[in-house]
Amino acid sequence: MLAWLVWFALAAALALAWLVPGWRLRRVLARPLDPGWRAILERNVVQYRNMEPDSRRRLERLVQQFLHQKTFVGCAGLSLTDEMRVTIAAQACLLLLGRPDRVYPELRTILVYPGAFLVPRREVDAAGVVTEHRQDLLGESWGDGRVVLSWEHVRRAGNEPAGAHNVVLHEFAHQLDSESGSNNGAPDLRSPARYRSWSQVLASAYEDLREQAWYGEHGALDHYGAHSPAEFFAVATESFFEQPWRLAARHPALYEEFLKYYRVDPRDWFPAPAPEPQTYGVVYGQWQ
Repeated sequence: MLAWLVWFALAAALALAWLVPGWRLRRVLARPLDPGWRAILERNVVQYRNMEPDSRRRLERLVQQFLHQKTFVGCAGLSLTDEMRVTIAAQACLLLLGRPDRVYPELRTILVYPGAFLVPRREVDAAGVVTEHRQDLLGESWGDGRVVLSWEHVRRAGNEPAGAHNVVLHEFAHQLDSESGSNNGAPDLRSPARYRSWSQVLASAYEDLREQAWYGEHGALDHYGAHSPAEFFAVATESFFEQPWRLAARHPALYEEFLKYYRVDPRDWFPAPAPEPQTYGVVYGQWQ
């Protein structure tokens, strides 16, 4: 009898532990969005301003869930505000608009510094010589459920024209990349056929960017993406959400792969730009 009671109590405790978080989340999502939070979205998330009502509501719910489930920690004396938390949550959740069933399940904590922060680095060269130094960073995605961000650069990206470097999009792209089990520029695509197409298109675009970086040429992708396939995916994600028309014009196959993965088209949130000016091809003597 005692053993049965212990088993029953344990089963009840497990059921409660499973049910309560879902019940609490449903309560959070049932509440209307705080008007102050909506004003922050209007102010700091340019994509939100031009979304159709359904997408706006979906982003608002994702923000509510993100803020309910994740812990924010101010570092180096930073006092966190709703402005910081809502802005970071909204920019991170842009990446989830077309796939809202998973809100960064492995992520637990967002560490926010006032500005760029120092991180110790240890490098070993080909001769085995170890060099230790400290590196200034604007953001970093860690594999232990944490993301680190510089609020100064988050705020700056939210208030500058689209196309500026967006540290939130960049670091949360790394979070998505790691869902496949490693950070290698190939997130969880859930289909062998998708991996074949993804690999072919992104490998080609990556090599093009490496060549552009070598010759100092500039296009729709930041040269930082030439460091590795993982950084290429993060940089391309920034361009996809910040300057979609330009990326689609210059890298149509790459844009198509991102359309399939993110399941949204950010061109819907930005007016179509004027055609880019033609350049004269000196070698071939013709307009191109």
